[in-house]
Amino acid sequence: MLFAALTRLELPTIRRVNRANRLRSVSLLLGAASRLGDGLVWYLLMIALPFVYGRQELRLSLAMVGCGAASTLAYKAIKAATRRQRPCAEPGDMTLTVAPLDVFSFPSGHTLHAVGFTLLVGWFHPELLWVMLPFTGLVAASRVVLGLHYPSDVLAGAALGTGMAALTIALL
Repeated sequence: MLFAALTRLELPTIRRVNRANRLRSVSLLLGAASRLGDGLVWYLLMIALPFVYGRQELRLSLAMVGCGAASTLAYKAIKAATRRQRPCAEPGDMTLTVAPLDVFSFPSGHTLHAVGFTLLVGWFHPELLWVMLPFTGLVAASRVVLGLHYPSDVLAGAALGTGMAALTIALL
C-alpha cells in the first residue's frame, strides 16, 4: 500500500528525468557510473588502501568487506520482503542504458554501498572525499535517471548506507 502510493507520486518524476537518458553524454556518464558502482570501484579501493597508506589500512579494507557483506545481506532481505517493482518495469517508454541486476528496487543497493563506503573511508581519509562524494552522487543520480530506482529507493539506500558505515566505524 505504501509503495503503491509512493509509485503514483514518484513515477511521473522518474519518467521526466529519464528523458535525459536519451542524451548520449548523459547515458554514457550515468551508465558508466552505474556500472562502476556495481562493485569494481569499491573492490579496487579495498585493494589499493593498504598499498597507498600502508599495511595498517588492511584493517580498513577488511572493515569495508564486512560492511559490504552486511549491507548486501540487509538490502537483499529488504528487497525480498518489500518486492517493489522497478520503475522500468512499469508500462511506458523508459530509456534503459544498463539492465537491472535484479528484479526489485527497494532499497537501492548501489546507493547503499556508495554512501556506506564513502562515509567509512572518508572518516579515516577525508582527503579522498573530493573524489568519492561526486562519484557517490553520480551513482545515486544514475539509479533514478536510468529508470532503475525511485527516489525513495535511493533515499532508503543512502540512509541504510549511513547506518552501516556508522555501525562499522563504531565497531572499529
